[in-house]
Amino acid sequence: MGSGPGSGSAPASVPPPGGATYAGAGVDIGAGDLAVERMKGLVPGIGGFGARFPLDTTRFTHPVLVSSTDGVGTKLMVAQATGRYGTVGIDLVAMCVDDLVCLGAEPLFMLDYIATGKVDPDRIATVVGGIQEGCRQAGCVLIGGETAEHPGAMAPDDLDIAGFAVGAVESGRELGPERVVAGDVVVGIPSPGLRSNGYTLARHVLLKRAGRGLAEPAWERAGHTLADELMRPSVIYTPAVLAVRAALEAGEGSPGLPGLPGLPASPGLHACAHITGGGIVGNLPRVLPEGLGVDLDRSSWVEPRIFEEIRRLGAVEEAEMDRVFNRGVGMALVVDASGVDVALSTLAGAGRPSTVIGTVVEDHRGVVIR
Repeated sequence: MGSGPGSGSAPASVPPPGGATYAGAGVDIGAGDLAVERMKGLVPGIGGFGARFPLDTTRFTHPVLVSSTDGVGTKLMVAQATGRYGTVGIDLVAMCVDDLVCLGAEPLFMLDYIATGKVDPDRIATVVGGIQEGCRQAGCVLIGGETAEHPGAMAPDDLDIAGFAVGAVESGRELGPERVVAGDVVVGIPSPGLRSNGYTLARHVLLKRAGRGLAEPAWERAGHTLADELMRPSVIYTPAVLAVRAALEAGEGSPGLPGLPGLPASPGLHACAHITGGGIVGNLPRVLPEGLGVDLDRSSWVEPRIFEEIRRLGAVEEAEMDRVFNRGVGMALVVDASGVDVALSTLAGAGRPSTVIGTVVEDHRGVVIR
């Protein structure tokens, strides 16, 4: 059939009166501007096309830059359900900077990325305020970021955040598997709760399978709610780890092992593992050289009650719990045996009382928890 007038085809569409606008399509530039205005006191130099950071070359003669990126995961769904957004920024910083310190790096700066279905200036400012507080705790600075409004792709209340951290370590002073030897001792720094890992399983068990309410006590006769427990902010371990390394290198403990090939004399702190997704069994092997394993004693640390609640209510196997959760250890330090006392006293002085939880052994089985 023809396509001209009178051929029976549908009439050409007529645009509605007035032109299309970004706001009409769902993006509120004014709200974004207001969010930026409220963040100006939190982020230096906000509004530019890029962020600058002066690297102090008097402290780092041959700096190696170390970077990390991460998010908060489905913990944000608990934040959304409770309306509590003040501490998720601390979680974000913890997930990023505590990876950097595992290579021996001091965190320098951080950027954030926030995506939402609809910009709520107050909520965005609250989240960024938490990120800024996390950076203060970590000893770095928040120098910039991005807030993106995605109507249609995300529901108005949806929110996701990601972080990008950069640190520096002097070349040749990196921590890692190259320094670890049999006989090293593993020191566990406690985690008071889930931090930001395993929330998909935790929510499935506690909220869906067990039908628990966030306003209910966290467990029988608990003095706080389940929401309080699940929104407990992540510990930021970086300052304590750096303090341990400094104390051991100051000569208060062991002078360290002889220099390894291509490395200077080894400090008393040889490696550290950030216990996040994958648990202890998944993260400690990342700092072990071929042929070495770790023998851990589960009775040597205290496991927070929330893990037992998840295991019991979900009938979760122990092996699955170990693969998903930190089980009460948020960071594991691998230390020269002669420096353990200094490490423990330094951690206690930094407000992170810790315990010896295991030993590095000649074993190909990875991590064994007894």
